[in-house]
Amino acid sequence: MGHELQYILETKRFVWLVAVVFAVFMMFQYFEFPNGHVVSSLFSAREGQIVMNTTRFHASNTSNLSSLHNNTSHASSPISPTVLPPISSSLPPTTAVNTINSPTIHSSPNTSVKDFKELQKNPVAKEGVGTGNVVTISEMHDMLVHNRASSFSMKPRWSSSVDQELLDAKFQIENTHFNENDPELHPPLFVNVSRFKRSYELMEKILKVYIYKEGSKPIFHQPQAVLKGIYASEGWFMKHMKASPHFVTKSPKQAHLFYLPFSSRMLEEKVYVPDSHTHKNIIQYLKNYLDLIVGKYNFWNRTGGSDHFFVACHDWTPSITKKHMDTCIRAMCNSDVKNEGFKIGKDVALPETLVSSPKNPLREFGGKSASQRTTLAFFAGRMHGDVRPILLKHWENKDPEMKIFGKLPKSKHNRNYIEHMRSSKYCICAKGYEVNSPRVVEALLYDCVPVIISDNFVPPFFEVLNWESFAVFVKEKDIPDLKNILVSIPETRYLVMQERVKKVQQHFFWHVNPVKYDIFHMILHSIWYNRVFRVNL
Repeated sequence: MGHELQYILETKRFVWLVAVVFAVFMMFQYFEFPNGHVVSSLFSAREGQIVMNTTRFHASNTSNLSSLHNNTSHASSPISPTVLPPISSSLPPTTAVNTINSPTIHSSPNTSVKDFKELQKNPVAKEGVGTGNVVTISEMHDMLVHNRASSFSMKPRWSSSVDQELLDAKFQIENTHFNENDPELHPPLFVNVSRFKRSYELMEKILKVYIYKEGSKPIFHQPQAVLKGIYASEGWFMKHMKASPHFVTKSPKQAHLFYLPFSSRMLEEKVYVPDSHTHKNIIQYLKNYLDLIVGKYNFWNRTGGSDHFFVACHDWTPSITKKHMDTCIRAMCNSDVKNEGFKIGKDVALPETLVSSPKNPLREFGGKSASQRTTLAFFAGRMHGDVRPILLKHWENKDPEMKIFGKLPKSKHNRNYIEHMRSSKYCICAKGYEVNSPRVVEALLYDCVPVIISDNFVPPFFEVLNWESFAVFVKEKDIPDLKNILVSIPETRYLVMQERVKKVQQHFFWHVNPVKYDIFHMILHSIWYNRVFRVNL
């Protein structure tokens, strides 16, 4: 009996010793692993591995200036910075500008708010959704939901009546009754047509925008310089915004939004030093302007810039505004969610529109009926970037149904190119140097279903439009399988999509005088919408 008791006691001591050793080992592992995920390192996935699908997306700190400058669409006649037109006769010394750098993070629906906040403090890419090279449209919507739930906007340093107006608007939009039979708009085109319509009505009713008067032409306050070409969106928006008696207020205290009226195209033409391969002088130019604004007014500091916005279409916009203007709402054509720091829910994807005639921006649009479109897919363009050469390698002169070309021979008013778009079922919108391309809007205007081959591209008006209802998204890696993807789409589905393309056109039209729901109002609405849903009191 005594031996048995001694054996039991020794066994207990051994078990306790093993437990202590195991506990020490676990503590050691916890401090050794950067994220403390010990369980997943000890057990295989078959045995119940715990995985949190969360990814950090960061902005690129570099840009391929050399390749961008060689792009002939960016042709310019820069002047030396030593003879720049002055922004103001008396710029103040460098003023501290409040900046809030918040990474855009995507997490799966299983990620808790606590996990989300921890990742903001110490973001580390995890296994699972979004860790590959491509962020899907579905994942972008998840990012939008999470970013709405965890607003990165700074709380105002002091209260204002406009804050309560924005909060009331947000409540009304969120509690709008859904009506799937809206007689004025086509519901399938929208994520939620009723919320969009209510938000648009509130924008028309209460939105006031203050436009800063500071800044010298042609970089500031001269939309006429950018009403033609691929950067026309920034010029046309500035033109309509400055001329709007309905939205513009002369009293900044009444403003819900503050507009920084500069042209990114004019910054390239007037400030960039040819072959310098650096943005430093452009960044400094914008900083001087912002310092002037911050030194003269207190509105930026009240919100950390979250109620300020600009509209700019040049490819360089993300990099030249990242350092000092990242906290404001940036409406940009280069809406790359992964490599250029575009933040879904804060920034706005600006449509890149090629305008040939400033006097008549709608000189021609529309195309043949679906039954008369004899070409399956069409693309033509210069070999900018790395995607287009791959497209031509696989499809140029390979299939009569796939009319894939390089740059077409010149024709009057680009007639050959337009006729191909008007007679094709699908128009290929392949990225160039950056994710954006005017072909997306061109396809819509010519009744052609856009096929977007541009990984991580956030399409225009993403917050409200249901792009997958009228466009096709193909991953860059799937270019070899492009025809199979297109022919697998049932004819009935194509006909529905093409009809929706015709209906969504109205939201991408520039008019000499703005009309309801046109591109000017849609851009302004996206800026308003993001501001409303980031109000932080």
